[in-house]
Amino acid sequence: MIIERDVRIPVDDGLWLSADVFRPEGDEPVPVIMTLGPYGKGVRYQDQYSASWRWMTDRHPNLLEGSKHEFLTWETVDPEIWIPWGYAVMRVDSRGAASTPGRLDILSPRETRDYAQAIEWAGSQLWSNGKVGLNGISYYAINQWHVAALAPRHLAAMIPWEGAADVYRDFFRHGGILSNKFLETWYPRQILSVQHGNAAAPLDPWTGLRSTGPDGLTVRELADARVDTLANARARELEDEWYATRRPDWSKVTTPFLSAANWAGFGLHPRGNFEAFTNAAATEKWLEVHPGRHEEWFYLPYGMELQKRFLDHYLKGVPNGWQEEPQVLLHIRHPFSGAFELRKEHEWPLGRTQWQPMFLDAGANALRSDQPKAGSISFEAMGDGVRLLSHELSETTEITGPLALKLFVSSSTTDADLFVTLLAFAPDGREVTFQGTVDAKTPLAQGWLRASHRKLCPQRSLPYRPFHTHDEKWPLIPDEVYELDIEIWPTCIVLPKGYRLALDLRGTDFARPLAAGEGPHRGSGPWLHDDPIDRNPAIFGGRTTIHTGAAFPSHLLLPVIPAPARPAASPSSDTR
Repeated sequence: MIIERDVRIPVDDGLWLSADVFRPEGDEPVPVIMTLGPYGKGVRYQDQYSASWRWMTDRHPNLLEGSKHEFLTWETVDPEIWIPWGYAVMRVDSRGAASTPGRLDILSPRETRDYAQAIEWAGSQLWSNGKVGLNGISYYAINQWHVAALAPRHLAAMIPWEGAADVYRDFFRHGGILSNKFLETWYPRQILSVQHGNAAAPLDPWTGLRSTGPDGLTVRELADARVDTLANARARELEDEWYATRRPDWSKVTTPFLSAANWAGFGLHPRGNFEAFTNAAATEKWLEVHPGRHEEWFYLPYGMELQKRFLDHYLKGVPNGWQEEPQVLLHIRHPFSGAFELRKEHEWPLGRTQWQPMFLDAGANALRSDQPKAGSISFEAMGDGVRLLSHELSETTEITGPLALKLFVSSSTTDADLFVTLLAFAPDGREVTFQGTVDAKTPLAQGWLRASHRKLCPQRSLPYRPFHTHDEKWPLIPDEVYELDIEIWPTCIVLPKGYRLALDLRGTDFARPLAAGEGPHRGSGPWLHDDPIDRNPAIFGGRTTIHTGAAFPSHLLLPVIPAPARPAASPSSDTR
């Protein structure tokens, strides 16, 4: 292959973006696969993310078969695979990151405009066939939604693999509550460590030069050359223009796309993948949902083949039948089996969904199908909360889709944060968990809401997916009862007869008791909400009461898929 390092791409304000280009030898123009972001094109996956690499290769010794793994970077495609497939690969350092100078402002309108101009540059090169596709994980998926709304002419297709879209709702503030813990670790570790001019950054192993450019900046100069993202998120509790410019206008996203979500990524990403599929104006769009760790299935044979088929169709015009592929591809989960059925559907949520309410019974700490007697149950907001358990399921039950929880709540203070977790248990008491994007024991589903953020958007809310405006606060009067509608991110599980569901409600992050020998995560991964400024104990450390019964019909809305109508499943695509 031909490898060009530190290629300069001019942008409209006189700056330039630094890119590495990998392309086949010869004169035949080829399509381009591009990523742009802050993680550093000169930072090798195996070096900077060695723990993840070991996890992947320990479980998948034949990972990326045919590649020598010489040119891997975090969450991007492998040139050693894609160049022989007839593609060029471009990795672009975003403004202010790694080898590109400028002011670092992640997921900003300026970064999005830069991305659009880089796409147009790539599509106009002599070695390009004029068609650019985007394909990457996480950050390299998030900004695909954003740049697609600008509709660059050469953008032909994209694969946002596990990518949030709405920075406020999907990423920074769950239900209005600051998701600080992840920001406090991710931002310095993965972005500031490779900010342009950071003299402590790793060397680029392919050039021998510093991955963040030749000019070392002082600590003060580095701070002056970036926007303080965490400070902005902490200071901006309500959705304002700063957040609004960091989410896509779905009416303008018309690029064909394959949106790949993870069933167990609560706290980051999957909401964006589902919302994109249901809201984007694109008519040629697909939703794929898989299990596993965050980066795992992207690099497995199933994921690679899926990406290749989609991009071959849109970037090369290969008649491979992709256009006839059903629009929804779901890997159906079963407890403790380790296998996942690939089932193809035609819409999301599934058209045959039976939306079944399960009423909360405060008097019995139970979930039930019929309305209970009036009752209430209280818990200390900073304690372990309450758990309500269903009866044993009388038959095998599939729950696949988005969920919603209606709660009637009072608080001893002027506000309350609600943390909602859906669990399931086998007859022998074992909890049903799955390997999540980070947490090894992820529960079935999670949702959040700050009570003062309960205002709904009537145009965008649906019975199974409430949509909160987050544009004004409605404080509580202590001990008065208020109706809350809480969005719970989508899930999928087939529970056998005899299993039970449980609903965990508390005023802090869900956390199991810390077990000896286990990792640091306790059920909510790194997406924790414990910022003392955002969650002042004087306000959020009171006593919360849940009210149930006919006058206060608190209930969980479940997406139950009727078994008789379920189409036959194809063999599992799990290659592990």
